[in-house]
Amino acid sequence: MGMTAAEKILARHAGKSKVKAGEFVFANVDLVMGNDITFPITIEEFKRLGATKVFDRDKIVLVPDHFTPNKDLKSAENAKIVREFARKYEITNYFEVGRMGIEHALLPEQGLVLPGELIVGSDSHTCTYGALGAFGTGIGSTDAAVAMATGKVWFRVPETIKFVFTGKLQKWVSGKDLILAVIGKIGVDGALYKIMEFCGEVIDNLSIDSRFTMCNMAIEAGAKTAFIAPDETALEYVRTRAKREYKIETSDPDADYANVIEINVSNLEPQVACPHSPANVRPVSAVKNVPIDQVVIGSCTNGRIEDLRVAASILKGKKLHPNVRMLIFPGTQQIYREALAEGLIDIFIEAGAVFSTPTCGPCLGGHMGLLAEGERAISTTNRNFIGRMGHPKSEVYLSNPAVAAASGILGRICSPEEVE
Repeated sequence: MGMTAAEKILARHAGKSKVKAGEFVFANVDLVMGNDITFPITIEEFKRLGATKVFDRDKIVLVPDHFTPNKDLKSAENAKIVREFARKYEITNYFEVGRMGIEHALLPEQGLVLPGELIVGSDSHTCTYGALGAFGTGIGSTDAAVAMATGKVWFRVPETIKFVFTGKLQKWVSGKDLILAVIGKIGVDGALYKIMEFCGEVIDNLSIDSRFTMCNMAIEAGAKTAFIAPDETALEYVRTRAKREYKIETSDPDADYANVIEINVSNLEPQVACPHSPANVRPVSAVKNVPIDQVVIGSCTNGRIEDLRVAASILKGKKLHPNVRMLIFPGTQQIYREALAEGLIDIFIEAGAVFSTPTCGPCLGGHMGLLAEGERAISTTNRNFIGRMGHPKSEVYLSNPAVAAASGILGRICSPEEVE
């Protein structure tokens, strides 16, 4: 019996020739990532371990992105803790405000995540890196402290579910719709502690930005991580960024899967996740006419340049509904600059939107866009739990950037076709 790609990555990092699902391994990591919310706790645990140095200052990445630019005194103190730790231990990859981005957009862009690598981060959406054929997963602050001190972390080897996508995508349907459709099909625990491996002709033709989006939201189905085998699309992205050697892993033809799920997307509409779960998914045609107060386009899920281009193509020459405010959050400073060079920012501002510096901001109900009681938002972010974006009596609908932009024009959830 062969191995899945994820099993091969874990086996190689554990110094084993073979592993199987359910086995416990102690593996070497290629990168440990932390942010301004989780890492102050990790630092306390690091001290409690009695550690006096990090395992490799080049293999730790610190990104203050959640409550930055600092929204209050507590967030300023947390950012200071991370900053001072980075200086004390001479962490190579510390990204200060103005030179940073939202972590899961920033690390791939900077060539810090490569195929076949094992990446751990004290943030649940570390699974994003599966889009490049890496094993990326979120871990707790204590495990992150141990990993930072020793360069190792333990795993129970997960089972893998293979999702095979066939057919042809309709206009305005993207990776966000594919992953929402999957989560709607299997539920928020449908892949609990499993690998979601995405493949098939649809994935082969999917852009790298859409792949990042799909892998980003695997955690919303309970997955340990997601994985897409690196092909020319992924390698084209990696080649210009990689600063070290990497090893591509792919699943063997006789690999053992917990399940194989085939999904034909030919008739798939843009999808919308309704309150208060990413699994409460319906086609946009079934959610039309829901009035909205706010639109959020961006985040580690849909803040990449392709997402901004799609949204701008909808908004060009149009104005937002007078009852709607729209907030645009680019994934990184580089994406910000690309949007500026392409004239996208002018389109957003002319339409009546506000363009922000990269930050997680409203996605986690942090700052720069919280909802008041009774308000409703449509957002390209990844979660819509009760109170996720503000007041417990507010509502968040999740969609792709095209649906979000179109909804901002009409003041209600709608299909992009209604404003073309």
